[in-house]
Formats: sequence, C-alpha cells, structure tokens
Amino acid sequence: MRDSVFSEKTAQAEPFMLLSDRVSRFRRASRARASEQHPDRRLPNLTRAFFELYADLPFRERYARAVGYTIENAPVHLFDDELLVGMLYQTGLLADAESGERAELWEEYSPFAQSRVRQQQQGIDPGLVGIGSPGHIGWRWDWILERGVEGHMGLIREHLARTKDSEAERFYRAALVLWQAALRWNDRHVAALCEKARQTSGSERDRIERLIEICGRVPRHPARNFHEAMQSYYFQQLVVHLEHPGAGFVPGRLDYFLWPFLERDLARGLTTLEQAKDLVDELFIRFEERLRHNDKWGETVMLGGVHPDGSSAVNPLSYLMIHSICALDDQAHPLVYARVSHNSPEDFLDLNVRYLLHGHNRAQVYNDDACIPAIVKSGTPFEDAVMYIAGGCMEPSVQGMNCDLNFTGTHNVAKTLELVLNGGIDMIDGKRRIPHQRELTDCQDFEDLYAAFEAELARWYRNMARALDIASECYAEYRPGYLLSSMMGDCLERGREQQDGGARYHEYGFAPLGVTSAADSLNGIKRAVFDQKFVSASELLAALRANFVGYEALRARLRRLPRYGVEDAGADAMCNRVMESVCTLATQQQTRFGGRLKPMIFNFIWTPGASRELGARGDGSCAGDPIGHGMTPQSSAMTEGITAAINSATALDYECVSGGATTMWDMDDQWINFDSLKAILQVFLARGGMIFQGNTTSVKDLEDALEHPDRYPNLIVRVGGFSARFVTLDRALQREIIARRRHAG
Repeated sequence: MRDSVFSEKTAQAEPFMLLSDRVSRFRRASRARASEQHPDRRLPNLTRAFFELYADLPFRERYARAVGYTIENAPVHLFDDELLVGMLYQTGLLADAESGERAELWEEYSPFAQSRVRQQQQGIDPGLVGIGSPGHIGWRWDWILERGVEGHMGLIREHLARTKDSEAERFYRAALVLWQAALRWNDRHVAALCEKARQTSGSERDRIERLIEICGRVPRHPARNFHEAMQSYYFQQLVVHLEHPGAGFVPGRLDYFLWPFLERDLARGLTTLEQAKDLVDELFIRFEERLRHNDKWGETVMLGGVHPDGSSAVNPLSYLMIHSICALDDQAHPLVYARVSHNSPEDFLDLNVRYLLHGHNRAQVYNDDACIPAIVKSGTPFEDAVMYIAGGCMEPSVQGMNCDLNFTGTHNVAKTLELVLNGGIDMIDGKRRIPHQRELTDCQDFEDLYAAFEAELARWYRNMARALDIASECYAEYRPGYLLSSMMGDCLERGREQQDGGARYHEYGFAPLGVTSAADSLNGIKRAVFDQKFVSASELLAALRANFVGYEALRARLRRLPRYGVEDAGADAMCNRVMESVCTLATQQQTRFGGRLKPMIFNFIWTPGASRELGARGDGSCAGDPIGHGMTPQSSAMTEGITAAINSATALDYECVSGGATTMWDMDDQWINFDSLKAILQVFLARGGMIFQGNTTSVKDLEDALEHPDRYPNLIVRVGGFSARFVTLDRALQREIIARRRHAG
C-alpha cells in the first residue's frame, strides 16, 4: 500500500486513514473501561500459589507452578464489537510484592532485594550503579505463529528427551508447565465465548462463532491467516506479561512477521487492507486500554527495516500501522517507530515525515545505515543485527536473542568529570563521592586530565559490570522466565533460562547522560587553560566552586568559546572523543556470560534530575543548567541554527554506540513544514545520524497546559525516547520540555 491518501501538498486536514464505525465504537467503550478500577489478580494469585498451594516443592518447580497457576486463573474479559480476544489490566510490577502487606513474604525471594544485599556484601553501592530493570526486549513470537503452542511444546519435549543435564531438564519441564497453563487460559476464553454465543443470535452470534473458531485454533495450532496470526501474537503478549509483568516486553517487528499472512490473504481475496487496518486499530486500542495509566511503560512496535539479505523489508503493513497510530491521535501506547535506510521507498520516508509533523510528537526514526553497522561492530553477525528492535523507549536489541537486562540504569558522565576536576568532591554538597584524590590543578596538561577522566570512567564501568552480574544471578535464581526463555534464541538449545546463560547475547544496556555537556566542559577547559591560557587551572577551579559568582567576566568569555553544535571542528572532535571513551570503556567490560556493557545514549525522564546534580562546568554553564538530550547539542550551544547543529551531530562516528544514540530536534510550529522537515531528516540520515525525534507543538500551548492542565488532558509530548501526556509529567520535566530550543531555520 503506497501513501496514496496524501496529496502532493502538505495537507492541513487529517492526513491519515480514518477509523471504521466498529473501531470507533470499540474505542469509546475501551476508554470507558480504562477509566474503571480493575483489581490486579496476578499478585494475589501468585502469592497464594507460591506460599500455599505449592509451598512444599523445590523452588524452581514451585515458582513455575505458581506462575502457571497465575496464568491459568487470570481474568477472562469479553467485549462488544471485538475481533481480538483477551485483556490484561496491568497495575504494577512484580516488584509490588516488596511493598504493602506481602512485603515480608516476598523479601527472601525478591531479586531486587537480594541483588542489593549481595552487591553491598561485595562492597558495591547499588545506589550508584543500580540493580537493573528487567524488560526492554522482544521475543520470537513468530515461532508460535509457525508451530503453534503444541508444536512448540513438541520441540521442548524433544530437547527434554535428549538431555542428560539436570538443570536443562528442570528448564524444559518448567516451560511445559507454563505453556500448558497458557493453553488452559485460552480454553477458558473459548468456553466463555461459547456461553455468550448461546445467549445471542443473528450477526452478533456470527461474530462470536468466528472468534470461537479462531481462538479454538490459535495459539494452540499454527496460524493459517492474518486474523489468526494477529490473535496468536496478541494472546502471547498477554501471557508473557502474566509471567513477566515488566515494562518493555515488546512486539518489535510486528509488520515483518505478520505481513506474509496478510500478503497471502490479499492474494487469495480473503481480506482487504481496510479490514486488516481494522484489526491493527483494535490491537493498538487494546495496548492503550491495558497501559493507559502508565505512559512511562513503553511497548514498541518497530516498522520497516531490512531483511537479512539487506533488501528493504518495508511492506504495505508498515504503511498501514503508521496510519493506524496516527488516526488514534490521543494514545500514548503502543510506541510505533520506523526503521529507514538508503533503500527504503521514498514514500515511506514521506509518511514518516508526516508522522513527525502530524503524529502528536510520537514518532521516532531509526537509521539502519548507522544502527546496523554499530551493532555489527559490537560483535553481532549481520543476519542477527538486522533483526534489531527498540526495546521500550529506544533501547536497541536483537529481537528474541538478548537477555532482559537490556536496560539497567544511568550514568551521569558530566558528573564523573566534575568529580575528577574537584578531587572526588561533589560541588553541590561538598561530600566525597569517589576515591579520586587529584584535581584540575594537579594535572600537568590536558592529556593528563583526560587520562584521569577515562580512568574514573573505567572504574565506574567495572563496578557496574560487577553489580549487574550479581543482579543477573539473582534474576535467574529468583525470577526465572521459562515461558519467555523458550522463545529466545539459543535457550532451548542450551537448556538454560535467558538470564542463566541461555540467551544468545548477554548484554547489559545502560544510559550515559550528559555526554555532550562533559564534552563542552572539557573543550572549554582545554582551550581556556591549556591552549589559549587566558585563565589558570586554580582560578578556573575556584570559579567553578563559586558557581561563577564573582567570576562573571570569565564565565562570559567561556560562553563565547565555540561548543559542540556550531560546526566547530575542535568542539565536534572533543564530543566524538568523549562519546568514544564512554562507549569503548563500557564495552570493554565483559558480563558473566561473555557479553558487554552496552551504552544506549538517551535521556528518558532524567534530564532535570541529572542537570540538578551538576555544579558549574568548564563551558560556562552554571550549576543546574540543563544537559543535552542524548547526543543532541546542549540547547544553549545551538546558536547557529539547526543546519549547523545537525552537521555537528552527524560529524560524529557512531559505530562505537552499539546501543544507539538519540537526538532531539524540537521545531518551531510556525516555521516547520513538510518540505523543511523532509530536507532536515534526509540530511540527518545521509550524514549518518542514528535516531531522530522531536516535538512540533507550540510553546504557547505547552505553557497554557502547564497552567491549565484540565484543558489539555491528551496533549502528548516527546519526552526523550518515549512520548507521554504532558499533564502526567512532573513540573520539572514539563518546564524542561518548554525550555528546549525550538529550531526555526
């Protein structure tokens, strides 16, 4: 399907395919359901099963049967007008077991609590390096479309029959328990449909009988058509979240795996694109209903991209899904992103430009020509690398092959530099934060300073890898994901759960913050102290400690130095150097199963907090001044316009950033149009930029929403790797979004 709904001119009217009457009714009812209270039965069921029904069993079997009980006894919901079946209202994570009346029961079995204890026992402060955040990956749900659950269980039984490994045997048996529970939950839906059919007649009975036929077949058996494939996938999404109720367990390449089913149906005249869009619309509405009360809970659909042979994988379903999410213009879920490359059809790029313009700040565009080489350089074969997806906000991982510590926390790179400059002492509160004793005045030259900075980065990442290895051990021990792991690459072959060495890639992803801020600070120090020598190291350090009070003239001179974002070769080279140092020193750290720390440069909701942590900096920034988003130049540095800023950002060599580098380009709503944005995006892609996002909403509307939130309940903004309703964000984050530079030529 080409983007034929658009005229050659930028449409001022709604430029996307509209919703059918059925979908519009379903959407209204969905909104009403989402506003109701839905008790979370998962945790009470899990607790009863684990501590009562199966309390006498060995832990692995006990846990598997408890989770199986939870899956089998999850609520069954049937809705009017539905063509897909199943719903799960998620009100919290498994971590909720650590609070409230069940806290004392779960403490002994909590991977979060046990990680903290073990890290502290080894002298690691979990408050500094974190304990990980499970999720942010996709799984190979297409295997169930091809095999059906029974076929998949047959494969598991084959492995079980061959193994001589007791640990593998426990893994296989546990996976079978959970899949059997999933089928029983599905059978409960079929039984409920049959009961409903007995109470209806006419066209409504025909609809229900059609659902009985579909749900009676999938996911138990292979899908035969597009509708069955959609139902099989969707049911898996719910079951995975019953086993693993965490953010970022995502569908990934939804168009890629579903298109062959739709292509066959279209060729046989069994369906139309309009009917297919109806199913996609309903699926996306169900995401919103399930997750509406937590915009930070990202589940990402990744469209387009390439095949393992390098050819474009963009297909009619890729277009259709962008039309769908844009027609559902007040939804924050699912996150729908596109992968483009030099061989993507131009009208697919055009559609994404319109998505960026008219999609309510929800679009994010990945450049395969930059992302895939970086993933390959990290040690992933090309045929695996092309299967990368966004794991939640932006976190790339290879679908169905990465362990679920793909996102584990943050590291404030600019703060590390501050501590190195100030002898390990925090400029904000005067407390010692790191064992580093030397300060700026002790450095013989700039290379001496930079070597000290790199040494502290390396120390930090060594501790992070040690801490996350401990967390990985605890997740494998206390929260094994048997069902999920059975759909992860190499877990069945190895007979191991995905955190226990089963996953093909055991990588821990983390977000380095303030890279561009650290680079600008180092650039200012190098020029001011060591090259131009217009200030001594001791005077500059005194000015930083005083937050430039009494040193206003020096601050003004530092602010006049060129920074990253104005096409200055030296400033850009410094930014590239800092980025490479962060990425190289991180990826040198091996995880417990031979993987790497994986830097993923994006900001999420952390910009205000990371900025507040910082004292004054060598580029003239005062304490608390905002850092830049991802690898975007700092807002205060982009003084020469967006062309210069884009050219600086794309002058960097991103092959070292295996986890992707985002950039945020907010546009003046009175200036930006289709032609300008397409030109900007084309330059960004052609010059090797990685990930493009931004806002087009007027600042005036944002300021009004800040003061009158009741007028803007569904105003969606791009935060940083994800989009959210503006009124749900805390005030500091709202003000940060308002204060960003809006580009206007």
